[in-house]
Amino acid sequence: MASFPTVRVAAVQATPVMLDGDACVELAVERMREAAAEGAQLVVLPECFISFYPKSWLTVSNWDSRQTALWERMWMSAVDIPGPHVDRLAAACAELGVHLAIGVNERESSRPGTLYNTLLIIGPGGLLHRHRKLMPTHHERLFHGIGAGDDLGVADTPVGRLGGLVCWENFMPLARYALYRMGPQIWVAPTMDDRDIWTALMRTIAFEAGAWVIGVTQYQHRSQFPADLPVDLPADRPDELSRGGSVIVEAGSGDIVAGPLYGGEGMLIHDCDLRVGLRAKQGFDAVGHYGREDVLLGVLGTPPANGNGAVTPDPAPQPAS
Repeated sequence: MASFPTVRVAAVQATPVMLDGDACVELAVERMREAAAEGAQLVVLPECFISFYPKSWLTVSNWDSRQTALWERMWMSAVDIPGPHVDRLAAACAELGVHLAIGVNERESSRPGTLYNTLLIIGPGGLLHRHRKLMPTHHERLFHGIGAGDDLGVADTPVGRLGGLVCWENFMPLARYALYRMGPQIWVAPTMDDRDIWTALMRTIAFEAGAWVIGVTQYQHRSQFPADLPVDLPADRPDELSRGGSVIVEAGSGDIVAGPLYGGEGMLIHDCDLRVGLRAKQGFDAVGHYGREDVLLGVLGTPPANGNGAVTPDPAPQPAS
């Protein structure tokens, strides 16, 4: 049975302790504690918060030892699932009575190799949902593997049905639609995109999904990168290497209710009434009366659930009588 509480959400725009997984976890706990002190029930942290995101300007034009060294450092500071980092975050959720959505670099220590760009949803009882990014974006493919897609889903929690996608996955219409069908009430979108078009996308998803959207970006300043970073920071870029842009958007209307937050670390707090999303669907329900799967899935070559969506070919021309 769906429920429609009012949920206090914290969008935490923060910078990780880069390439130090243990320190990132403790920083996440500290930020969770600050959010809980403000009454937050759901805390959202950015993409790859544990413990590094490889921005495009950090990649080198050819394969060399610097890039391999960076990937190795990312792997060494990444998260096993299950593992001690997740356990520590779950313990903090239990202590503080909050839920957490956080982006991490995920590794498999039992089979050392590929890294994944992963979204975790954790509650007081432990890990609720793990999603590996379906399609690493451009330069990310030098560092992250491709998600299998078998983990698209939502977590049904006391603070609502929580779901979402990682960064540019949110630009993928079919990925969004797949989640819309699962009825998320709060959509989390950890990212490293600080452009205005990202904010526009967050507003679009809030309208399409009828869900509250929490878009959370890292803030990065040149001074926050470790001195022993294996690759060079670009000399031709400003000191502020990611300006942020975290935002909270109202379900249905697409109105920005908090943010965008630019120019530093910080936290946005808002009380999200989940009934607002329900009411919005009277007018527009992307997977209900506006879904038209009976027509559109057939056009895509995928029969809908009722089996009536096959494309009918044009009849062969008949000879003149």
